[in-house]
Amino acid sequence: TPPGPGTAPAPPSEREGTTLRALLRPHGTLADLCTGRANSFGAVRLLLAVAVVVSHVYPLGWGRLDPLWNWSGHQTDFGKSAVLGFFALSGFMITGSAAALSPLRFAWHRALRILPGLWGSLLVCALALVPLLYFFQHGSLTGFWNRPDGPLSYLSSLGSTSPAAGWDISGVLAEGIRRSTNFDRSLNGALWSLKYEILCYALAGLLAALGLLRGRLVVPALALALWLMIAGGLADLPSPGSPLVGPGVAVPVLGQLSGYLLVHLGFVFLLGAGLRLWADRIPVDDRLALAAGIVLAGTLYWRGYPVLGHPALVYLLFWAAARLPRRFQAVGRRHDYSYGVYIYGFPVEQAAALLGFARFGVLGFFAAAMTATLALAAFSWHVVEEPAMRLRNWAPGPRGSAEGARPAKAGS
Repeated sequence: TPPGPGTAPAPPSEREGTTLRALLRPHGTLADLCTGRANSFGAVRLLLAVAVVVSHVYPLGWGRLDPLWNWSGHQTDFGKSAVLGFFALSGFMITGSAAALSPLRFAWHRALRILPGLWGSLLVCALALVPLLYFFQHGSLTGFWNRPDGPLSYLSSLGSTSPAAGWDISGVLAEGIRRSTNFDRSLNGALWSLKYEILCYALAGLLAALGLLRGRLVVPALALALWLMIAGGLADLPSPGSPLVGPGVAVPVLGQLSGYLLVHLGFVFLLGAGLRLWADRIPVDDRLALAAGIVLAGTLYWRGYPVLGHPALVYLLFWAAARLPRRFQAVGRRHDYSYGVYIYGFPVEQAAALLGFARFGVLGFFAAAMTATLALAAFSWHVVEEPAMRLRNWAPGPRGSAEGARPAKAGS
């Protein structure tokens, strides 16, 4: 409404302040906005999975890490930061599940969510994708099946959480790498994170079984302890140019793991878990999101990313899950392709590299790989993951179910 006669218009600074207050304001708590179904976690997870695919375009197509590696002073790249985001979101969701379920039921749910899709991807790669690449290289499948490093050897890893990082099948990758700039000899190098994720699941289940999630103080205390290790340099890599693995730590069942990754991934997982436990006290505030964005950008540019950038990134992801427009809430609600994108993206990009798609440039390479990856992710969800998740409530008994069958929910 225009000002009436004799009414002076508000000064520009006052009008701008009013606009900023309207744009940057609190909207409630995480408990209000993120613990039900009206959130955009599915969209955020899918975005993180796509970021991993984008990150792998560069090493698999051109033999170098993605641009964020140099922009951040060798602190991180898009893929590694996306994995951090996955662990934070997982901590939030898994903690709620661990607190609500018995230990055995919790373990059953986690196994159904991870293992069928993983095993399906190993089968598809060993019995379909790699044979096609071998045929492309040699003109026939002669000698493919019976080699010591052939598909049967690869499939022997079905009982583990992830195949050995450097596994090839019948020399397909070694042959292809000789003709390209790709320096990664693993068929699916993205699977390295699954062991760490399973270890975090075990930690959440243990805390729930011991009743330590009810008091809400143990998880923040553990997160603080890991943060102090990071801030004090106790979890640094041996040298600035070292790969992001660091000295190994032997963990029963899971084998040799990186101490550096255990600390850093465990920290963001516990941050997510702490946000779940204190969701009724954590504000979803645009002003905090703006501050977190500034901190994140500053730590990437001036260093300090693990100490202050990780918490800033975590807050931004949860803020986005709460504040993205409502249309994004439908992403992943019924059909969650994010896990499929994660487990199929790397082998598809390996295939694209070996087939010479680098000649189409970064955008062409990514478009081709992403199209094939989404198709396989949809196959994985509809044929493997969702049917497996329908068994969530199964238990031995006359009817085979402890609680009655219910439809699977994406991401559960």
